Amino acid sequence: MDNEKEIIEDIKENSDDVLQKENADLKDRLFRALADLENDRKRFERDRDESLKFAITSFARDLLPVSDNLLRALESVSRETLKDNDTLKTLYEGVSMTEADLMKTFEKHKIEVLNPQGEKFNHHDHQAMFEIEETDAEEGTVVQVLQRGYKLYGRLLRPAMVGVAKPKKKE
Repeated sequence: MDNEKEIIEDIKENSDDVLQKENADLKDRLFRALADLENDRKRFERDRDESLKFAITSFARDLLPVSDNLLRALESVSRETLKDNDTLKTLYEGVSMTEADLMKTFEKHKIEVLNPQGEKFNHHDHQAMFEIEETDAEEGTVVQVLQRGYKLYGRLLRPAMVGVAKPKKKE
């Protein structure tokens, strides 16, 4: 009888150890599953926020040529011509207001204009189209902007197309 009681006691002790180990294992698995779930939730929120921020990327890119054309129209008219022609002056003012409204809309939607005139060339934001031998500007400085660049929430939509100063050749 004593032998049977010892066997029963051993079984109880072993089963308690096994149950405690299983319990600890299940708790560990539960905490890991909860952590994974929380990580997935955060990743989903981050992806959703980015999707909302950058949903207008395609539309914004489609508007860039409109901005370029408005700017070209404004740059094509000389100040002297505006003084002599009232009709042209009115048209110029209308185009100027339209371009200003477009810039305000860009700003409202976090579209940043890159006009790097006089800045150091940055291959992340600028596309060098040519080099100019420039005596006044430091080597690698943007001396001419052919086309403005744009960023949306800091992400490049289009690089600025620029001319960059290069050192003058020694004679």
